[in-house]
This record gives sequence, C-alpha cells and structure tokens, in this order.
Amino acid sequence: MIERYSRPEMAKIWELENKYRCWLEVEKAVCRAHNQLGNIPDDALKEIESKANFDIKRIDEIEAEVKHDIIAFLTSVAEYVGESSRYIHMGMTSSDVLDTALALQLQQANKIIENDLVMVIESIRKKAAEHKQTVCIGRSHGIHAEPMTFGLKMCLWLDIMQRNLTRFKAAAREINAGMISGPIGTYSNISPEIEEIACRELCLEPAKVSTQVIQRDLHANYLQVLALIATTIEQFSVELRHLQRTEVLEVEEGFSKGQKGSSAMPHKKNPISGENLTGLARIIRSNSIAALENIPLWHERDISHSSVERIIFPDSTILMDYMLNRFKNVVDNLQVYPENMRKNTQLYGGVIYSQKVMLALCNKGVLREDAYRLVQQSAHKAWNNPQGDFKANLYNDSRITDKLSPGEIEKCFEPGEYLENIGKIYEKMGI
Repeated sequence: MIERYSRPEMAKIWELENKYRCWLEVEKAVCRAHNQLGNIPDDALKEIESKANFDIKRIDEIEAEVKHDIIAFLTSVAEYVGESSRYIHMGMTSSDVLDTALALQLQQANKIIENDLVMVIESIRKKAAEHKQTVCIGRSHGIHAEPMTFGLKMCLWLDIMQRNLTRFKAAAREINAGMISGPIGTYSNISPEIEEIACRELCLEPAKVSTQVIQRDLHANYLQVLALIATTIEQFSVELRHLQRTEVLEVEEGFSKGQKGSSAMPHKKNPISGENLTGLARIIRSNSIAALENIPLWHERDISHSSVERIIFPDSTILMDYMLNRFKNVVDNLQVYPENMRKNTQLYGGVIYSQKVMLALCNKGVLREDAYRLVQQSAHKAWNNPQGDFKANLYNDSRITDKLSPGEIEKCFEPGEYLENIGKIYEKMGI
C-alpha cells in the first residue's frame, strides 16, 4: 500500500546503492579538500574523481571476511581507483564517513518531507475556505457543546500543520551537520580546514564539537519532530473517525468505485485511512523513543546506536512521507455532509443554545444562578429524550416567558449569534 501514497524516491534514499554513493561523495569531498591544501597531487585527485566507484556484491564479499562495512567499502573503491586510492580516507575514521553521509541522506529525505508538508497545508487551507460557513456542533468531553463551523476545525489543523512545518525546517537545519575530525574528534591526523572545506562542498555545517560521532541529541530531536507530526496526523484522524460514526455521519472518507468495506456486511464504509494513520503514528513515536535511547553512548563513542539507526531513519522517513501523502488524500477526498451537521445541532430541540438563553435571562435582571437553574431544567427535560424539545420547554415555562418574548427566545437559537467572530480567526489565518 505504501507505493500508492509515497514516492519511490524516498525508499531509494535508503537503498545500499545510494548509501554507498553518499559515502563515496564524502570521501571525494575530503580528497578535494586535501588537494586544495596541497596534501593530494592534482593527478592523483583526477584519478580518484574519474575512477572511484564501488560494487555492492564485492563489498558484501569483503565484509563477510573483514566484518567491517567501511573497510569493505574502501577496499572495493580501491580496486577501482588503483594506486591513488592511498589518499582516500586519509586521516579519517569510519564515523566521519557514516555520520556525514547520513546527513546527506537526510538532506534528500527532508526535501521530500518538506514538500509533503507544504502540500498537506494547502489541502487543509482549501478545505477551511470551502467550509467557512458550514455550521456544525462543537464537542467537549465528546458531548455537544455549542455551534461552530467545520471550517474552523480546518483552521485549527492548518495552524498545527504550519507549526509542524516550522519545527521540521528547524530540525532539518540542525541535523544538517557533518564531521571530518578523525578518531575521538581531535583532528589528530586531519586539519579542521579539511572539515570546513568538505562540509561546505557537501552543503553541511561542520559540528562545532564532536567526539568520534556527531552527538545523537541532534538525531533524537529530529525524530521527535517526526513523531510530533505523526501524532498530529493521528489527532486529525481520530476526529474524522468519530465524525464518520454511523450515528454522527458528518463526514466520510472518500469511497472509491468498486471499493468494499466488509467481507461480511455489504453496507459497511469504514474509516480505514484514519485507522491506518493512527496505527502508523505509534511506530514513528516508538522510533523516536529509540532515538532518545541512542544519546547516552559510552565515552567518546560506541556503536550501539548504529543498528538502531539502520531501522529508525529509513522506517520513520518513509512512513512520514507515506502518512503525509495518505492524509492529503483523505482531506482532498473527504465527503462532508452539512445537512447532517445542521441536524445534529438541532437534537433535543436545540439544547446547545442553552447559554444564549441563560445570558438573555441575565440581561433581563435574573441572577445568573437562577437563570442557570431555569434553563438547565428545560434542557435536562429534553436531554436524551427522543421526543424532547428544549425550545418547546422554554415556551411552556412561564418563569422564562415572563422575562423573554418569543422574538428574544428565537434569537437565542440563531447559530449566527455564535459565529460572528469566526471571520476574525480566518483573518489571523490569512484565509
């Protein structure tokens, strides 16, 4: 199902071919830096640039013997380059390649995710504009509260997703860090200038301080942001799942021609995308916890983080791409039922308008506690009663009709009285 919603480019970023290609780009950038500083002759650099390559099958063969992936990779590259390969990896340690190349892979992934976020934001913005005047019920504790508009729900989502985009850009900038500092990060056999030149060429910021690895709080923060985006998508999905319940039926996920909802019950139309997205958010959140566990490494480095990151970065970025594209599809194809929304605001004779009635009584000189008690009696008499009618109860209570005229009572039941400031919220959202 992932192929339907996420682009194949994201998966390719994490394939061995691209991983090794990023490793090679790091090694070549360092060689070019060495050349600029006079450490590698021009003819040797030319040979490295023209011949450097690798063979995945050969790397696997070598690694099976040496049990070290970077050594296996460098051996394969050396077989292509020949004598000038003696300049490759000069003064470096394995993590210089691994961590800097991971940043390159994340550069590629982040371009896709940022574009996904922008597209989702635009889809939500369109839905918010479309339903600015679509009256629906607001709920607190899952219980009917007061009228709002469906577009206002979309404004809320838009605001959250705009914050997500801001957070993501900040996390992507922070994790865009490279390191070419040698064993223990002391530049013992390589100069800081090499790091500066190579990172600049790779469009990375050199880490201010590193041990033998880039510190994993950067990576953990990045995964926390992905988890937060995933969780807000779950927040939206849970809302839509409730609104699709049969007894509510204010919205439905798009249902394509030929689609079937149940193997047993032909009538079923299930919120499968919302449920799918809810589940996937749990995986990304779990991965973010694993990223936190990677922060406390032993002393200047160990490799306990390595096996974890080979899973959590590909999985989390691929799933993030998938979730954003699938959620965009949900928003774009969402079926909205304004008549059902309006019908739900009128249940039990419009009990949701109780506050307006109470305030109208207060404006007539009734003490608030007394007004509350009078209105509550009429509301609870109608509440959860198939024949209950809050408005009729008001008209049948002389204690209320002595204070409020029919016109004043009717005005309390106009949803526009509740929505007059919606436009100001839209102005703040730039819609």
